[in-house]
Amino acid sequence: MREIAEAAGVAVSTASRVLARSRQGLPPSSEAAERVLEIARRANYEPDAQAASLRSKQTHMLGVLVPHLTDVVLSTIYEGIDRAATELGYQTVVANTLDSPDEQRRRAELLLSRRVDGLILGDAHAGGPFLAELAGRGTPFVLVSRTHDGFDSVTADDYAGGRLVGTHLADLGHRRIGIIAGQPYASTGRERAAGCVDALAERGIDTPRDLVVHSTFDAEGGRTAALRLMRKKRPPTAIFAVNDMTAIGVMGALRDLEYEIGTDVAVVGYNDISIARDLPVPLSTVRSALDEMGAEAARLLVARLRGETGDSPSQRRLPTQLVVRESSDPTVRTQGRSDRIPRKVSPERNGIPIQAPTRPRGGPTG
Repeated sequence: MREIAEAAGVAVSTASRVLARSRQGLPPSSEAAERVLEIARRANYEPDAQAASLRSKQTHMLGVLVPHLTDVVLSTIYEGIDRAATELGYQTVVANTLDSPDEQRRRAELLLSRRVDGLILGDAHAGGPFLAELAGRGTPFVLVSRTHDGFDSVTADDYAGGRLVGTHLADLGHRRIGIIAGQPYASTGRERAAGCVDALAERGIDTPRDLVVHSTFDAEGGRTAALRLMRKKRPPTAIFAVNDMTAIGVMGALRDLEYEIGTDVAVVGYNDISIARDLPVPLSTVRSALDEMGAEAARLLVARLRGETGDSPSQRRLPTQLVVRESSDPTVRTQGRSDRIPRKVSPERNGIPIQAPTRPRGGPTG
């Protein structure tokens, strides 16, 4: 450091600040700073990260908690977090919590014991005390994917996304719509379901309580919930699953019951994961910017760490877009390759009013 400072004609403290800013992804602020960086580059200078963290009490490490990294939604969000963190001069370390509050607490404490500068949590539980405890301890953190009142968060506009689905299904003529709402503790499912219900209500369509069921955010959960809905005396003509993997489970159950997806029963998911368009019946879904969601969460946390934000919580909601495919509208022939933005259509399809699905031969009778 002394040699770099002497060659650049600046004080050692100045050279140290310039190199620290560079590690944080900040541009040089003067010609002298540019000289320092050029000389350091030619000298192949590499800072001692451990020594630097002892001096600054910062490790430039961000801890990330996710329910399941095997979930393509969470892994895509994490890729965005890691990309943006790297650009800002930070590294990330991720831990799975299995969506368990006890495991969330244990993994968070482990990361904090390793002196991460802050946390990004993708597994927030409504009503749980842990977030308030972290805030009370002064731990910097940002929520991603799920939100909670009073804390920094970056999410999709899930309520608006749910409204898109409700409007789409109502415009197609459906009047009895089942909703698979995920787990009650997750803001994603609550807000998506609420948006759909409200959009339907504005069109005079009631959503009875027994048509809103909860499930895990996976294919098996969707399958089980779909069987519950389709065993009713009056099964729905459309199902909105608040997660694409859940929707895939719904489609599997409908196939087993010999319903024709999109014609007998419409299905809409949420998130637009990569396989949604490549299914045997391409899945209508709400597209959310998962990678950008993660990147924005990392930027927000780093801004907090650098003191670049105010004291008020920032709750950022990214826009969503409905992508219509054959699973809800068989007139859309995507063949796994193309999408379209929905248009308003008549309540009749091919001149035939949409009716409750006929119960298939050999199907449930309860």
